[in-house]
Amino acid sequence: MGANGNASKIGSMTKSIHTSEYATLCRELRAAREAAGLSQRSLAARLKVPHSWVAKVEMGERRIDLVEFCQFMAACGGDAKVVFGRVAKLIPAAQRVRKGERS
Repeated sequence: MGANGNASKIGSMTKSIHTSEYATLCRELRAAREAAGLSQRSLAARLKVPHSWVAKVEMGERRIDLVEFCQFMAACGGDAKVVFGRVAKLIPAAQRVRKGERS
C-alpha cells in the first residue's frame, strides 16, 4: 500500500498483486492444491521449486505469471482454463476494454 493507504499503481493501473482479483487467484490456487490432497511441500517437489515458493504464491507475496499458473494447476490436476475464467469474470468490463480502445 502507498503512503495514503491506496494500492500501488503502474501509471493509472493498480498493480494486480494488490487487488481483490489477485487475492481471489491466490485462494483458487490454494483450493486447487488442497483439492488435490497436496501439501505445499509435495506440490513444490512436483514443480521442482522450494516449498517457500508455493507458500509465497498462495499468500500473494510472490507474483505468478501465466506459464507458472498453468504449471501449478497441471501439477494439482486442475483445469487452468476454468480457474482463469472465474478470475477473469471478476475484472470489470471497463478495465478489460477502455472506452474508445479496440483490440
